[in-house]
Amino acid sequence: MRETRVDEAAENDPWEGVDAAALARAAREQAERPVPGVEDMATYLAAQVADSSHREVVGPLLDGAGPSGVILRRGRVVASWGDPNRVEMAFSATKSVLSLVAGVAFDDGLLTLDEPVHRTVGLVQFADPHGRGITWRHLLDQTSQWEGVLWGKPTEVDAQSTREGTESPGGPPGAGWAYNDVRVNLTALALTVLFGRPLPDVLRTRVMDPIGGSASWSWHGYRTSQVTLDGTRVPVVSGGAHWGGGLWIDALDLARIGHLCLSGGRHGDRRVLSRRWIDALWTPCPVKPDYGLSWWLNDDRTVWPAAPATGRCARGNGGSHLLWVDPARELVVSSRWGAAVENLLTEVSAAVRPD
Repeated sequence: MRETRVDEAAENDPWEGVDAAALARAAREQAERPVPGVEDMATYLAAQVADSSHREVVGPLLDGAGPSGVILRRGRVVASWGDPNRVEMAFSATKSVLSLVAGVAFDDGLLTLDEPVHRTVGLVQFADPHGRGITWRHLLDQTSQWEGVLWGKPTEVDAQSTREGTESPGGPPGAGWAYNDVRVNLTALALTVLFGRPLPDVLRTRVMDPIGGSASWSWHGYRTSQVTLDGTRVPVVSGGAHWGGGLWIDALDLARIGHLCLSGGRHGDRRVLSRRWIDALWTPCPVKPDYGLSWWLNDDRTVWPAAPATGRCARGNGGSHLLWVDPARELVVSSRWGAAVENLLTEVSAAVRPD
């Protein structure tokens, strides 16, 4: 571990109301629940992708290791397992980090959630009648219902897009919800054009460096995901690892991001993101109440039924990668390549008394 405190300003006792033995047991048990097969990521990902076509992986892959994670209470590390400093692919937890980059744009006055994207970004994807109706909110809460091909991947081949049954095929933006990596990649493209520079640069300078993040994380796109800005080819990252790429980050750095959100966008005495943006992240989507702006909300206990309703999370690969934030307990849980994460959340939450 690099350190036991992620927020130097955190002064309250992290062990107040905590059953230390139960917490240690929960961490120990999670270390013994590995996700099988991740040591060969190419084979693992091939088995995970259910698409009937366009299965080719077009982004880089990183072989996984065993379970790792950390638990933060009031900005202090109170438990860990495995190697929390090992960098792993974040899969769809990347989507929630993408929403933090959008928050930087929001705070800088570059975007308004309910403003059509085409007013600030000149991309062909937003030029037709449907595209002109897509707002930044639609992109971030996955209700854009955009149809097309991006980086060689059509929206309709993402099999996970139809599993919820909440899409409205052919309907207007905002009328239906679908978990679709192609559309999230469109969000990353739009934000890259909006900022005029690579999103990892924005994340590093505006979020990760201010919260004391390490230099070990990286964010990847696909072989062909580039856009020309002022005559220069600029890389565009992906919003997940469905076809490779995405955010590569260790458990402690992921926990730092969770603590930033738990603290309402502050790190110590420094304002990193506005409270308005954190509140927006965790505001339920009208057509998908357990989803906010690229964050899952457990308010109705539909995401993790056995876990507290006060939690919200970034999750990837079905929960094998999880960042859980529970404001009621001042608690952050970062878990990588661990199976049965609902058991972890249930056990840890039982060990920490809510405020």
